[in-house]
Amino acid sequence: MYRVSQEAVAGAPEALRLVSVTRVYGRGGADETAVRALDGVSLSLPSGSFTAVMGPSGSGKSTLLQCAAGLDRPTSGLVAVAGAELAGSSEAELTRLRRQRIGFVFQQFNLLPTLTVLQNVVLPLKLAGRKVNRARAVNVLTRLGLGERLRHLPAQLSGGQQQRVAIARALVTEPEVIFADEPTGALDTRSAREVLGLLAQAVRAYGRTVVMVTHDPVAASYADQVVFLADGRLAGTLREPTAEAVAERMTRLGAWDAAEEADALAASGAGV
Repeated sequence: MYRVSQEAVAGAPEALRLVSVTRVYGRGGADETAVRALDGVSLSLPSGSFTAVMGPSGSGKSTLLQCAAGLDRPTSGLVAVAGAELAGSSEAELTRLRRQRIGFVFQQFNLLPTLTVLQNVVLPLKLAGRKVNRARAVNVLTRLGLGERLRHLPAQLSGGQQQRVAIARALVTEPEVIFADEPTGALDTRSAREVLGLLAQAVRAYGRTVVMVTHDPVAASYADQVVFLADGRLAGTLREPTAEAVAERMTRLGAWDAAEEADALAASGAGV
């Protein structure tokens, strides 16, 4: 399994920075209780790294991803992607920054059913008003094993193939950071393993930074490091993770019971 050397990461520029980021939902009045989804989170991720974000249900994983990707605005704190601060940006500016510097891979693929594989992949370039480099898009799809599927519709592909298209779509804009939200949640074991390998390849072959939210310790073991959240706060970091070490840490955070940990370790033994 590919991992980025700590020496290389140490000298890499910063891809993502969060400083004292807080996100509060609700006003806390008499009829409403304020929920502090993120509570002063500070994080710095270097370019060319693969980070998994984990934590118990309600720990703030999805909120962290949404704030870091500019999909949600923090209540306070600073978020910067490749040196560009998101605070104070208008919606139009945020949209432009996301299209230029950020790629997304979601659990449900989010492919347009009436567009072919190639059309889905080049769509972000068209939306951003950028020149469509068809040869590059074909090259990316070919490297992801989809060179013979360019004219297929999403319904003609397996779940794993559709997720490959989503990864190609994220790569073709040459983003600084790719955010992946439970990217293997809808896949079988074999397809999940292939997709995780492709995300690692995005780091190795394309020099991208990947931030992946997951509940799966086996998926997290593909990352260079795992960042743990609990109650909206950072609860530790695990470098060069194994599925066993991740499962044990999640158990200590109270995320799982013993039966769930045993299932996770069994999946690890199956070689996912």
